[in-house]
Amino acid sequence: MLSTLLSQIVNGLVLGALIGLIALGYTMVYGIIQLINFAHGEIFMIGAYGGLAMFTYLLPTFVAQQWYLALPLLLIGGAGVSVAIAVLMERFAYRPLRNAPRLAPLITALGVSVALQEAVRVFYPGATSALPFPKIFIEGTWIVPIGDGVPIRYTGVLIIVVSLALAIGLQQFVDRSRMGRAMRATAQDRDVARLMGINPDRVIVLTFVLGGALAGVAGILYGADLGFINIDIGFQTGIFAFTAAVLGGIGSIRGAVVGGLVIGLVKALGGQYLPGGTAYDYVWIFVVLIVVLVFRPQGFFGETERVRA
Repeated sequence: MLSTLLSQIVNGLVLGALIGLIALGYTMVYGIIQLINFAHGEIFMIGAYGGLAMFTYLLPTFVAQQWYLALPLLLIGGAGVSVAIAVLMERFAYRPLRNAPRLAPLITALGVSVALQEAVRVFYPGATSALPFPKIFIEGTWIVPIGDGVPIRYTGVLIIVVSLALAIGLQQFVDRSRMGRAMRATAQDRDVARLMGINPDRVIVLTFVLGGALAGVAGILYGADLGFINIDIGFQTGIFAFTAAVLGGIGSIRGAVVGGLVIGLVKALGGQYLPGGTAYDYVWIFVVLIVVLVFRPQGFFGETERVRA
C-alpha cells in the first residue's frame, strides 16, 4: 500500500510540474492585461506538433537517433513555433480589442482556440487521430530509494527538473531584470507605466513570447513522456493549467507552480483512492478548487483585488 501511495505521489508531481509550466502562460497574460487566454492550451498543443514536424521532416537521421542532440533541438523548435503563433495571436486577435469591453477578447480567445485546433486537424498530416511522438530522451525507469523503491520514468524526472528550473528562472527574470520590472509596472498600472517611459505594447508582446515558449517546451515534454500527441491535449491540459493558475492565485508565478502540483496530486491520488476512481478525478479537482475559492477567493498566493474609484 505504501509503495502504491508513493508511486501515485510521484505521478502527481510529474503531471503537476507539467501543468504548472503551462499555467505560467495563463497567469502572466492575465497579470499584464487581465485577459484569460483560453487559446493558451492550443499554443501548448501546437508546440508539440511543431516539435513532431521538426523531428519528422527536418532533423537528419544521425541527429534524430541521439537524444542529447534531438532533445535540445526539439525544445527550441517547439518553443519557436509556439512563440510565433502566440505573437501572431496577440497582434491580430487581442491587440485590436485591448480597449474593448472584457467580454470581447474573452470570446475572441475561445474563437482562436477553436480555430487553432481545427487548423491543426485540417493541415497537419494524420492529425485526425493520435500520432506517435518520438523517444527523444533516455528510456527506462529510475527507482527512487524510498521504502521498497518508487519507480519514476526518466522522462518524468526531466519534466520535474525542466519545469522547476524554468519557473525559477522566470521568477528571477521578473524580479531582477529591467524588462521584469517593466512587466510588474505594466501589470500594476499601464497608463502610469507609459508615463514612466515604458512601452506597454512591447511588454505585452514579451509576455506572450515567454508564455508561448514555456508552453512549447511543455508540449515537447508531454509528447516525450507519453509517447503520443493528439489535437485534444490543448483543451484537456489547458483546463487543468487554467484551474492551477486560479487555484494558486492568478497573476502569481509561484502560485501557478504550486497550483499545478496540487492539481497533479489531486488527480493522481483521487483517481486511486477516492470514490469513482479515475472516472471522477476531474470532479475532485474542481471540488478542491471550489473549496479553496470559498475560503480564499484570491487563491493561495494571489492578492485581494483593489477596486479603483
